[in-house]
Amino acid sequence: MSCTTILVGKNASYDGSTIIARDDDSGSGRYDPKRFIAVAPADQPRHYRSVLSHVEIDLPDDPCRYTIAPNVLNNRGILAEAGANEHNVAMSATETIAVNERVLGADPMVELKPAHGEPGDVDHRDERPGGIGEEDIITLVLPYVTTAREGVIRLGELLETYGTYESNGVIISDVDEIWYVETIGGHHWIARRVPDDCYATIPNQLGIDDFDLADAFGERREYLCSADLREFMAAHHLDRTMDAAPGHFNPRKAFGTATPKDHIYNTPRAWYMQRHLNPSEDWDSPAARHTPESDDIPWCRVPEAKISLEDVDFLLSSHFEGTPYDPYGTLGTAESRHRYRPIGINRTGHMVAIQVRPYAPAVNRTVMWVSFGSGPFTAAAPFYANVNDTPAYLRDTTPEVSTGNLYWANRLIAALADAHFYETSNAIEEFAESARAYGHRLVERTDAELREMTAQTSASESQESAGAAEITENASIATIARLQQSNEEMAEYLRTHVTKLLDDVLYTSSNLMHNSFAMSDRWN
Repeated sequence: MSCTTILVGKNASYDGSTIIARDDDSGSGRYDPKRFIAVAPADQPRHYRSVLSHVEIDLPDDPCRYTIAPNVLNNRGILAEAGANEHNVAMSATETIAVNERVLGADPMVELKPAHGEPGDVDHRDERPGGIGEEDIITLVLPYVTTAREGVIRLGELLETYGTYESNGVIISDVDEIWYVETIGGHHWIARRVPDDCYATIPNQLGIDDFDLADAFGERREYLCSADLREFMAAHHLDRTMDAAPGHFNPRKAFGTATPKDHIYNTPRAWYMQRHLNPSEDWDSPAARHTPESDDIPWCRVPEAKISLEDVDFLLSSHFEGTPYDPYGTLGTAESRHRYRPIGINRTGHMVAIQVRPYAPAVNRTVMWVSFGSGPFTAAAPFYANVNDTPAYLRDTTPEVSTGNLYWANRLIAALADAHFYETSNAIEEFAESARAYGHRLVERTDAELREMTAQTSASESQESAGAAEITENASIATIARLQQSNEEMAEYLRTHVTKLLDDVLYTSSNLMHNSFAMSDRWN
């Protein structure tokens, strides 16, 4: 299993934005090259066929433009992974989760059944397509919705109609709301709105720990679910709740898992993220309420301080720094330093944090903070989402190794620096701090220039009311061109400084090779 998610409500973030962020980690032993692309309405399929499940779906004829960070190889489908559309709706899909055997027995996964035999044979069986999955979800939802809530409803309808062949968590946000959807078996689902003053942490485990059925089947303000969830739960005796408020239940206990493997792979990541964001709580003593192996770490909570993009980048790159569990650390023992699965892992393909900003005009409201490769050795940089094209340095990732694009350059840096973590850490930290600082300055400068462009457009419209529509259209074209220029500036900064970092790390690592020798070594 792979991926780690953190969600930040608008009143919990440093600037009032909603922030959704997820590490997209490949499965063990696999490294999927990533790219960053814009999808025009003309390029969106009208009839969709999944590569993995062969499910076929007719799509609406009015998709909008959107920007995503998919796989380079199409061997497992599009796998859009993270994206935002021109209406400032953002998605991240998916967080791989697991449901228990009782759920799977009640509502099995909808798996592809290959054809058997030849037509005309007695035992011939036609192929039976599977349901939808990670490969498909963003492509089927994001181009057709204008709010996060619409996205949840559309995804729910797709799950109920076609089913799914895997358990997933899906994040959908806009400027006001963040929704987290969990699939329950083959056809059922639940969704909870992240409270505005809270953050939520999800580490490959079914996470929602409180659900209000009265709201889900009433006003639907904070909770949504499949239409027959109550009957489904009652028929199969799924509710194990003992102490919830009337009308509430605990989905984690009803649908989820709590195994020894969860305690190695999943719960420690939630523990560490919440340890960082609520540091005054006791996390480390023998009397601590929550340990790395606790099954009751809250799904969401109020942070002690407003959460920044730097917090998000740090956490999704983290490896239990300051604890006995850090694989690069000096605390603890050799065993404890490799006891738990870190968040910032070797097989991260990308981290994308999508920031939807309430104070920015709609055209430049959404910023995607993107990093490629293993988090501890890189940094997230900002790119505007509402564009027609993306920089070649991130767009044209090659299937094979090359220093000509960001993904492979970061992969090379990580592989070289890992063996010499402390010797290369200063160069990496300096790069990361400088890149984020440049990114913030660039966004602020671009926003300011766009405000000036808008003011000039308004003045022109008032002077030439007869041609106002044409002026507005030209201004929109100019605005998107300016967003693309900003993205190119960020990409060029990364190209220059990532190349320098690769040079520095290569030099340091070369000097520390085991077969190094100089005559002066003989006499030391």
